[in-house]
This record gives sequence, structure tokens and C-alpha cells, in this order.
Amino acid sequence: MIKIAIYEDNHALREALEILITGVPGFELVGAYPNCINIEADLRRAEPDVILMDIDLPERSGIEGAYIVKQQAPTVEVLMLTVFDDNDKVFQAVCAGASGYLLKKTPPAKILEAIEDIYNGGAPMTPVIARKVLQLFPRAPAVNTETDKLTPREQEVLSSLAKGNSYKMVADELGISIETVRTHIKRIYEKLHVHSVAEAIAKAFLK
Repeated sequence: MIKIAIYEDNHALREALEILITGVPGFELVGAYPNCINIEADLRRAEPDVILMDIDLPERSGIEGAYIVKQQAPTVEVLMLTVFDDNDKVFQAVCAGASGYLLKKTPPAKILEAIEDIYNGGAPMTPVIARKVLQLFPRAPAVNTETDKLTPREQEVLSSLAKGNSYKMVADELGISIETVRTHIKRIYEKLHVHSVAEAIAKAFLK
């Protein structure tokens, strides 16, 4: 059971997300809030596994909320749902510790897929935001000793994830099972000494 909390100040959207999540087997909605002013107490009470966080929240931004989450409960995954796709907002979300980034116009089925993906260690992003994240950093040199540690197949898996693909999309693209994707990612983590897909992408492809 994946426990999910929502932070969204738009009442209609928050309610739509509540309905979406409560209708899915294996998902449990443990909280839905219009702001993250009391997020410390919310975390202790609700103990979510995944948080859907709007960036543009009143009084305390979702970026600040994400930072507090990662400081207080590092194992909780934060998935940013936002209307923003500009570099500054995305960069701030990355620095705050968010693991995934989706635009609010993302179809409901993709949001549900992203929740499961991020819970399983993925870093779901829309292709637009994935490109922006990569643009925030200087490109790595042609020869990257970190990438050299990976097998050709592991490099293919990581490259596919860097495009913003989910585990399922990676599996379909490479013609392998999702379990095989997870096995490759586990080995990538071990070889690069990282704990998330975002870290692996940064270490393998970016300076």
C-alpha cells in the first residue's frame, strides 16, 4: 500500500486528485492540505510514502515544503505537480530534494504511474521538464569515467530514464521486463554510489 499526501491550494484540483487516488487499489490517501504551513506535524501524523506538492503554495512555498520533508523524513518521495516549467523553479525543486516533476496538465493515468514509479525509486518527469533539468547543468566531457563503469545496457537504461521515461516506458523501449529494469538500476546505484535516479543521471551524464 502506497500512502500519499497532497499539498495543493486549488480546491478543485486538490479534490480531483483526492478522487483520483482514492479510487486506485494499492493507493491510500493519508492527507490533503491547501498549504504546507504545518507540514512537520502532517508528516508525523500521516507518515506518507509519497507527497504530491504544488510549487506555488501560499505563505510557505512547495519548494520550502519539499526541503523540510527531505530534512525531516528523507525516505519520503516528493513529486512536484506544477504549472511552472521554467528553469528557476525546476532548479529550486531539484535543490530542495524533489525526486519527480510533472506539469499539472499531465493526464491522470500518467500521474498515477508517476506515483508508483517514484515510490519504486524512479524519477518521473515530463520530457519537457527532463530536458530542462539537463539544461541546468553543463554537459559532461565526451569521456566520462563514471559512465565507463556501466555496461552498455545499463547506460541504455539510464539514458532512457534521463529522457523522463518511467520504468514501464524504459522496459517497453528496450524490450525488457520492469523487473530487469529494476535490477539494472540497482546495479547502477551500486556502481555509481548513489541512492536515486536523479543522482545517477547527474553523476553519469553531467559535470
